[in-house]
Amino acid sequence: MSKTSIGFIGGGNMASSLIGGLIADGWQADCISVSDPDNQCREHLSSRFSVHTTDNNLSILNTSDVLVLAVKPQVMAEVTQPLAAAVQQNAPLIISIAAGINMADLSRWLDGYHNIVRTMPNTPAMVQSGATALYADSSVDQAGRDLAETVMRAVGLTLWVEKESLIDAVTAISGSGPAYFFYIMEAMEQAGIDMGLSAESARLLTIQTAFGAAKMALESDDDPGTLRQKVTSPGGTTERALSIMEENQLKQIFGQALQAACDRSQELAKILGQNT
Repeated sequence: MSKTSIGFIGGGNMASSLIGGLIADGWQADCISVSDPDNQCREHLSSRFSVHTTDNNLSILNTSDVLVLAVKPQVMAEVTQPLAAAVQQNAPLIISIAAGINMADLSRWLDGYHNIVRTMPNTPAMVQSGATALYADSSVDQAGRDLAETVMRAVGLTLWVEKESLIDAVTAISGSGPAYFFYIMEAMEQAGIDMGLSAESARLLTIQTAFGAAKMALESDDDPGTLRQKVTSPGGTTERALSIMEENQLKQIFGQALQAACDRSQELAKILGQNT
């Protein structure tokens, strides 16, 4: 697999994370190339990973078995339409990591091309701890699906969804999810400071507690509800804190918030698809 040539159009943070993960997994640097209009970005990638860089998207496409589209969603149509003829001729596996770009729109911009895998990674991919959902229709064979999963697994967990519409739910949960946890951590830190802890102590305690809870959830056979019950002693401090959260319907608020994120994901996809 490491001999497969892979090209990135767009060399930002997510592309950089994927490149680092792929090289750590044994992918050869001379099989990876990146196109980006920013010279500083290209120099950074070249010096850090020893990959080939250019500002010519077509040259990347002409030498790649796999083409990762890692540009901002707002410019995806502008970037892909000039590549349509070459994509049809070279027939690469295309992996899109752009949020909010539907398969139908991407295929339309590429003159009906269908060998595409749509993915929804999240920002912890930048520390090789991401969660990525993938979707492909029947046009992508098993070898293509395996290859796409190998690429995205370089930065964390991967899972396939059966319907493209579920990508919106994934966006609400894991795509936007890191911000929710940061928000909770921010609130916990402030509460600690208000109760007399130093800012540094409140921050370290909050971060380590979040890390420890996530690690327990990952390594335990119990679901989060059971884990919560196990650390909640009747009449104790944890029960008192959780009772306040229940009284204020925190679960319902989270449900409403995630549904709003899902709805917005659907709205943005329509807007982005109408750009051309």
